[in-house]
Amino acid sequence: MNVSMIVAVAENGAIGKDNKMLWHIPEDFKYFKAVTMGKPMIMGRKTFESIGKPLPGRLSIVVTRDENWSCDGVLVVHDLESAWSAAFAEARAKNTDEVMIVGGAQIYQQAMPKADRIYYTEVHRSYDYDAAFPALDKALWQEVSRETHAGDGAEKPAYSFVVFERK
Repeated sequence: MNVSMIVAVAENGAIGKDNKMLWHIPEDFKYFKAVTMGKPMIMGRKTFESIGKPLPGRLSIVVTRDENWSCDGVLVVHDLESAWSAAFAEARAKNTDEVMIVGGAQIYQQAMPKADRIYYTEVHRSYDYDAAFPALDKALWQEVSRETHAGDGAEKPAYSFVVFERK
């Protein structure tokens, strides 16, 4: 079973501020949908709340320490080990060999040692932030593909879709 992360990261490591994304890149939303469709997604509660609803075609597994939190259409767990068990079972049931980690910062940090692949949207701009993606150790990760796209100036920054695999 492959454990993959999908994330959009600014040049300075930023992934969000005030539980919101820092940029609007419609192509990245399409990429996210294409990569995650049919696969179980593990995320923290704040990330789920920033999305606002369960996404169709894939199970949302939400990790929260709040024993009273619940939401229709998602599987709520209270630790990452329970999330792994649920995600692996769902992946087997859906006949896929990939489990997706979709954020936020704490979940990325905790899941990094298990990750095999990272779908990494490199946003070619820096932002003020309060949530960051862990720095990639280049001794552990190898870039296997890159697709670069121009931005439109003020609104949409230039970006690259990069895939890293564990060496």
